[in-house]
Parts: sequence; structure tokens; C-alpha cells
Amino acid sequence: MMKISIITPSFNQGRFLTECIRSVTSQTGVEIEHIVTDAGSTDETIEVLKSHPHVKWASEPDKGMSDGINKGFVQATGDWVMWLNCDDYLLPGALSKVAAHAMAHPEADVIHGDCVYIREDKTPIRRKHDTPVDEWDFLFVGCCIPSTSTFYRKRIIDEGNLLDIEYRNCMDWEYYLRLIRQGFRFSYLPEALADFRWYEDSTTQKHWQRMIDEGLRCQREHIRLRGLPQWLGHSLVLKGMRKAFQLRRMAKRIATHGRAW
Repeated sequence: MMKISIITPSFNQGRFLTECIRSVTSQTGVEIEHIVTDAGSTDETIEVLKSHPHVKWASEPDKGMSDGINKGFVQATGDWVMWLNCDDYLLPGALSKVAAHAMAHPEADVIHGDCVYIREDKTPIRRKHDTPVDEWDFLFVGCCIPSTSTFYRKRIIDEGNLLDIEYRNCMDWEYYLRLIRQGFRFSYLPEALADFRWYEDSTTQKHWQRMIDEGLRCQREHIRLRGLPQWLGHSLVLKGMRKAFQLRRMAKRIATHGRAW
């Protein structure tokens, strides 16, 4: 039976953690390892963790979310690994769908699916319908696949590919571009795999400008390392290319799902 390791970084979000853990334990068809790397929470997090003895966890200061995820990555023993934020949830049957897709696509190194955006109270907003991705999607559109619905073969981690802890918002975007440069292959699973909570106090919403700054750094670094023309890194050029490739992704979405969104 395939084994999947779920890494959950955590810091003072104990109010969400029980539902996150239950969304993992309710999965069937695979062997599951759930690792929670807590950054020293002072809320109810530790009590929640103590009440779930199957969860592997530690609570200690870290250097940010990326560092916390990396701590879980190096502990993982599964065939596949993913990180699930403590305010997000796996949907029923998600891991069995990933396992089946992995068996059907042995060439895949990274499997990504759809997510459903939800409000803080779990009210659905909309499903994010994705498409197969390539280097140009990542470079010009941005982090266009949800980390909470993305799975990595363990060998990626074993070969030393961890998150760059200098990135605090765009760590997933930088990671995907780096994996693309190294030749790892992405495979799209057209299924909704997780709920992604979108609310005012989330990391994405609280640090919007930092995310923009990190994204620009990420794009320019990839352009440099790939030996692409340096003028591509000009802000105005990147803005124009983003619009063009967003239209390209819209066309891909229509071809894949019969809808633009």
C-alpha cells in the first residue's frame, strides 16, 4: 500500500487544527503519516496535539513557515509527501485519488490537483479549476497551483530539495520553478483535493506586499539561472507577460474543463 506523509506547519492556529487532523485521519486506501511541526504555539495547539497520539509532532521555535515545513520533510517516510496548512483540509477520498493517479502516471514527480476556496467559517467561495502546468505558467503567471493540493515524490526531498527559508510567502512558487529547472515532471489530477481557507488573517492576506516583492525576486532569479534574456525581468515586461499568459491559461482551462475559471 502506498504511504503518504502529510506535513502540517503550525503556529497559534489551534482553533483550526482538530478539523485539519480529522481531514487526514478520515482518508482511506493509503497508509498515512501525519507530522505537525509547531513553532512554539501558546494557544490550545499543544492540547489538540496531545489528544491525537497518532500524530508525530514537536513544538519548538523555527525560522518561519518554510523552516517548519522542511523539518517535516526530512522526517517523512512516505512514498509521497505534501504540506497541508493547519487552517486547510483534505477533502474526502483525496489521498486515494492521488495514489491512483501516481500508479497510473509513474513518470510523474509532482502531482497537483484543484482546491476549493472557503471562508473562515468554511463557507465555499469557489473551486479553483487548474490545468496542466509548464515553466512559462510558473514564470509569468505565478504560483498557479495550490500548495495544499500538491504532492511530491519522496526522492525529491531525499535529493536535498527543501524549501528556501528566505522565502516566507512565495516559498512554493520558488520551489516549483527550481524543480522545473531540475527536470522534475508535473502531472495534473483534475480533482478537488483540499479546501483552502481564504480570510483576512491568513498569511497570504496579511503579507500581500511581501508576497509581491518575493515573487519579483523569484522571477528574476529564474530568468538569470535559466540564461533567459535579462530584459524579461523588467517590471513592465513581466506585467505584460502575466496578462498574456493568464489568457493562455484561460484557454487551457476552457480546453480542460469547458470553462474559463
